Amino acid sequence: MILALTGAATAYGCGIARDVPMAELTSFRIGGPADLMITLPDVEAAAAVNGICEAENWSRLWLGRGSNLLVSDTGFRGVVLRLSNGSMPKRLDETRLSCFAGVTLPSLSRFAQLQGLTGLEFACGIPGSVGGAVLMNAGAYGGCMADVLESVTILRGDRAVDVPAAELELGYRHSKLMQTGEPVVAATFRLRAGDPAAIDARMTELLTARREKQPLEYPSAGSFFKRPEGYFAGALIEQCGLKGYAVGDAEVSAKHAGFIVNKGSATCTDVQKLAQHVRRTVKHETGVLLQPEVRLIGEDWYPPED
Repeated sequence: MILALTGAATAYGCGIARDVPMAELTSFRIGGPADLMITLPDVEAAAAVNGICEAENWSRLWLGRGSNLLVSDTGFRGVVLRLSNGSMPKRLDETRLSCFAGVTLPSLSRFAQLQGLTGLEFACGIPGSVGGAVLMNAGAYGGCMADVLESVTILRGDRAVDVPAAELELGYRHSKLMQTGEPVVAATFRLRAGDPAAIDARMTELLTARREKQPLEYPSAGSFFKRPEGYFAGALIEQCGLKGYAVGDAEVSAKHAGFIVNKGSATCTDVQKLAQHVRRTVKHETGVLLQPEVRLIGEDWYPPED
């Protein structure tokens, strides 16, 4: 079975590696080894490899930049399908761009700026890939993917299928793809004409704000909890006196309480225990139950809501 998979991957120009430490593939720098990793260069390769994985019932983890993941200390038993970020976005017409889902959001937003297209400035500092951003409708500074996404290409077995954004049920940090599990391999965006200098100035402004307010000096998975309706997660956590609270090398950031950071050698277990403590404390003191924004891979660990 594995020979058929690796043989097809080789034929399509994919990279293949075994026992890859997930700590090297995620922005949290946490996680044990994955059994097999295949790096996919394009939609055609992704469709072919996915079809074989599905036919052979391989467990799959689709990975871009690994910026919103916390991987178990025991790793991932299955195949990591990593989307390459080597291809360039393409301009389709006066207002539309398309790209492979492995392209990073900073690269995409910079490409749009150089093309004189506005709408993706909010994404210039988000360290993830297009595929993951579509999956969770990523956003920042008042913008999100739903504002600019026109359509996506997803995989169903070995078939690439185009789907309008209107059918994805995009909401706050949500799309229906989270339930269907269908991976995004390409996306098309509809933007607006703008002045490249003005777009660049706005991107510089947002990147400066991000550096000043977020703990970029330490590995993290970005905002750890979703924003509760009517509140801000970071403010609630700080209100409960949890800024700087740590379990091992996992710490509620002293700079921004909405982040859990890895101060050096934090494990998934450290982060798990810290997140559980934060949730219980905030629920006890404010009545608000925080929900994780970060996806955990490898085990089920959040406590019951009661």
